[in-house]
Amino acid sequence: MIPGTLYIVATPIGNLEDITLRAVRILGQVAAIACEDTRQTLKLLNRLNLKKPLISYFQPWEGKKIPEILSVLLGGRDVALVSDAGTPGISDPGYRLVVEAIRNGIMVTPIPGPNAAAAALSASGLSTHRFLFIGFPPPKTEGVRNLLLGLREEEGTLIVYLPARRLEAFLGSVLECLGDRFVVIARELTKIHEEFLRDTAANFLKTKGIHGLKGEVTLLIQGKTRKKPAIQKE
Repeated sequence: MIPGTLYIVATPIGNLEDITLRAVRILGQVAAIACEDTRQTLKLLNRLNLKKPLISYFQPWEGKKIPEILSVLLGGRDVALVSDAGTPGISDPGYRLVVEAIRNGIMVTPIPGPNAAAAALSASGLSTHRFLFIGFPPPKTEGVRNLLLGLREEEGTLIVYLPARRLEAFLGSVLECLGDRFVVIARELTKIHEEFLRDTAANFLKTKGIHGLKGEVTLLIQGKTRKKPAIQKE
C-alpha cells in the first residue's frame, strides 16, 4: 500500500484571514489533523466550515502520539500537522514526527504560510540580508548568558521568541553580554493591537517602556556592526 502524505500546514499567528488557499484545500481533504491544542484548531476549522478528526499532538507527550499518526499515514491516508499558530516545527512540535515519517518512507510536504519570526523581521527595519533564528532561549540566567556570549561576533540580526515577563531580564543580559545593541520588540503580530517598539536595550531598561507588556514577543537584536541601523534616531 502506498503511504499517505504528511502535510506541514502553516496556520495564522493571529489574524484568521492569514491562511493560504492551498492550506484551506489541504485541511479539507486530509483524513485527520494532528494539532497542539484541539480547542485552538477547532476555532480555525469552524471559521473555515471544516470538520475533521483531530489527533492531539503536543509537547512533551508528542512521542506517544507518533505511532498513531504513522498508522494513519502507513494506511494510505493523508494527515495535516498544524500548530496553535504559525509553522509547525519552528519552536513548535513537529520535528520528531517529520523525522519518523521520513524514516518510514512517507512523503512530507510543506504548505508554507505565516511565521512570526519572518513577519517581525520584514517590518523591523533591521538588516534582513543575514539573520539567525534562536527561538526560545534557555530558562535560566546562566544559560542565557552563555548563549549570548557565543553570539557576540554574529553580524546577522538575532531573532528570539520570549514571554513578555522575561523581557526585562533578557535585555539586561543583552546589555551585559553584547553591549548596548539596538533592538526591536514585536508583539501582537497581525492582531488589532499589533505593535513594534524600537530602541536600544539600555533605553528600554532605563525608561521602563517594556513594563506591563503581556503575552509572547518576538525580539530582534541588531547583529555586531559599527554602523547604527538606519531607523535609529540621532
